[in-house]
Amino acid sequence: MPVLPEAMPRLLLLFWLATTTAAASAASGFQLSSNCPPSFKKTDEGSCELRSLYQFYGSVQNKGLGGTQTALPEHRDGFSPEQIDLGRYLFFDPALSGDGTVSCASCHHPDQGFSDGRARSVGIGGRELSRAAPSLWNVAFQKRLFWDARAQSLEEQAQGPLYAADEMGNTPPQLLATLGGNPVYVELFRQAYPQGELEEISLGQVYRALAAFQSSLISLNSRYDRYAHGYHAALTTKEIEGMNVFRSFVARCAECHTPPLFTNQQIAVIGAPEPEGLPLDVGAEKILNAPKLKGGFKVPSLRNIAQTAPYMHSGRFETLREAVGFYNQGRGHAVPEGVDMHLHWHIWDPNLTDYEMDRVVDFLRTLTDESLKPQIPGQVPSGLTPINHKNDAAIVTIETTNIGESS
Repeated sequence: MPVLPEAMPRLLLLFWLATTTAAASAASGFQLSSNCPPSFKKTDEGSCELRSLYQFYGSVQNKGLGGTQTALPEHRDGFSPEQIDLGRYLFFDPALSGDGTVSCASCHHPDQGFSDGRARSVGIGGRELSRAAPSLWNVAFQKRLFWDARAQSLEEQAQGPLYAADEMGNTPPQLLATLGGNPVYVELFRQAYPQGELEEISLGQVYRALAAFQSSLISLNSRYDRYAHGYHAALTTKEIEGMNVFRSFVARCAECHTPPLFTNQQIAVIGAPEPEGLPLDVGAEKILNAPKLKGGFKVPSLRNIAQTAPYMHSGRFETLREAVGFYNQGRGHAVPEGVDMHLHWHIWDPNLTDYEMDRVVDFLRTLTDESLKPQIPGQVPSGLTPINHKNDAAIVTIETTNIGESS
């Protein structure tokens, strides 16, 4: 790391770090991959298309609703390998935040199910947010993004955290200045958009690259999937018992968490409690101006659910067993007194035994598949450390290092 000039303002320091390390980054040979990620096939046109055994099955109304051998819903693909790889660098680069301390991976870490292990995520300046970070596995299939379903595309979703004052705290002009002032990124964007599209980096290209990378986060090779494709020895007897409870009309889990994506992509009001001392989060009611959706949130996929504790929009439940137990305690038992909620009709009183709830948890653990987890880059074009919340020391170093010292 070069010696830092004295008395340099913080934002100017970040820009200086990026530009002075650009030559070193270029010399290190940043080159975008020309190969599609695993499970994708490169077409003659040079785009990456998803391949899965599920494509050989049919589905109900093309929504992936049905039994074990059911097609998946429509999905996003068709990005070039270079756009996917550019998105990977952007995803892990703290330079996308306003002060260079937070990356997308801060809240969506590959080793934690592309969530962050927190009840509520932490943004720029150590600010605790109001909700837990949802997993990004299989977001290529999602038609609505965020807990309150306020975004309808990955490109729209990316702009939320990028410019939220308490999340990544950036602005469009500053983001363009950061990337456009970095020769390495300028070259990488040229590689990703080679068809005469790039005179200068545009915001649309940034959003598209992030969408390309996130669309490549595919998890469809769990032990459950092997069972669904016909290898019934993939699950134990107790796990199959749990699957049968999960899909039963008594438990009704599968009516919202429908295979094979394990979500019906709808908004549901379930009456999940808030953490002690926090006000009621009205969820989709505010976004859609719909009183009947008070306390309504998007039904999350259960893929890799064992990796993404704590659970619910507020991280109220520490374990899967607690989350399953919530649904077994009776319709509306946690709705605050005096609050009128239109609970989803699937929420009722299943009266499962402890044994049945334990078996459901066993089954949920069979949905884990991280075989296609992408590689975290060892370095990013900004020259900053690919920061995530597990590397709090890196944040502390930036906050406390005196400008005149070398590091």
